[in-house]
Amino acid sequence: MADKTVQDLQKEVDEYISQFKEGYFSPLAMMARLTEETGELAREINHYYGEKPKKSSEEEKTVEQEIGDLLFVLICLSNSLDINMEEAFDIVMEKFRTRDKDRWTKIEGSESKK
Repeated sequence: MADKTVQDLQKEVDEYISQFKEGYFSPLAMMARLTEETGELAREINHYYGEKPKKSSEEEKTVEQEIGDLLFVLICLSNSLDINMEEAFDIVMEKFRTRDKDRWTKIEGSESKK
């Protein structure tokens, strides 16, 4: 599968959701879904990297699946609010490059791209 841009992802999700009469859930419902998916990711991280192994009766999921679920819901929320995620990302990166540029110790010789 070819690399996809964030715009491609937003379009793919919108095409998928648009085939259903119900369309996107309300922003509040999607916020609840984001919270749910974040909890599921936290649980998987805890199983793989924490002190709480899975029970033998628990379904096998992966951190990758949970991140994918979280990304899908985040894209749904962004689409429903007509937010371009690439633009939103650019805004936050500019904030990090300016406000937080001296916040952490840089590795000698490394320069941020852009």
